[in-house]
Amino acid sequence: MSNKSVNAPLFLGVDGGGTKCRACLSDARGTRLGVGNSGPANANQALQQAKDNIVLAAKDALKDAGLPPSLLGELVVGLGLAGVNLPSVHRAMTEWEHPFASLHVATDLHIACLGAHGRDEGAVIIIGTGSCGYARVDGQEVMLGGHGFPLGDKASGAWMGLEVVKAVLLAHDGLGPDTALRPAVEAAVQVNGVALAEKMAKGSPRDYAQFAPMIFTAADQGDALARRILIEGAEYISALARKLLERKPGRLSILGGAAEPMRPWLDADVVAQLSVPEGTPEEGAALLARLNSELPKTGDPAAG
Repeated sequence: MSNKSVNAPLFLGVDGGGTKCRACLSDARGTRLGVGNSGPANANQALQQAKDNIVLAAKDALKDAGLPPSLLGELVVGLGLAGVNLPSVHRAMTEWEHPFASLHVATDLHIACLGAHGRDEGAVIIIGTGSCGYARVDGQEVMLGGHGFPLGDKASGAWMGLEVVKAVLLAHDGLGPDTALRPAVEAAVQVNGVALAEKMAKGSPRDYAQFAPMIFTAADQGDALARRILIEGAEYISALARKLLERKPGRLSILGGAAEPMRPWLDADVVAQLSVPEGTPEEGAALLARLNSELPKTGDPAAG
């Protein structure tokens, strides 16, 4: 699109996750001007990569709006970032000498909540490369899960991938049941047996999450391993949802690349209480920028 005349200031919302970084550019009236995309932005996994991809997504959004990259320094940025719930990561991001006019840092969960509900209240569960639950009620927030891969992130794409790789290795050694996922996994990485173990030992969450779509497909075709993985993951998400609903958040939405495929596996009582998201996480991040446009350059003192 081309927008040569805009209402200053310019607000940019950025959703940085373990697989990709998405940005939404809007003007002072909240009118969307452009969108941008780049690579992974999990600051806990790779801090400099996250910073680089945030800037790339911002430039891409300016380009999509028909605006020059020289306007980067005029952007008021709301940033929701995977891994920023960890104090050391949050500190690293708020101390970043970024190229923007100002930067307001929150967790990817907080901006997802803002986007899903259009207000600073509600609850969300993100099921993507990682997984986590978040609720904000009466100004008080709670975060459940989000401990990072491989220690946590149960039911996430990365967790599913790890489970299937372990099962494939057991099947290769004749110590576990075979699965239709075995040839699919081995074909995807072009190695098997000990070579598979060696390669995946160095794998990132994104490397493991690549197997998630094939797990959903195999489960639909009746594969016992795939069904076991999804049943276990869905039990966790259902329990997480009930724990968040105890806080009476008003609305609860599930988001992320694995959210919709996981929905049929969730308990019926949980599905009945889910609300359709009103907006995207990057739109929530843009709202964060507008709400906090008077804050200091380093952003919010806490993840939210």
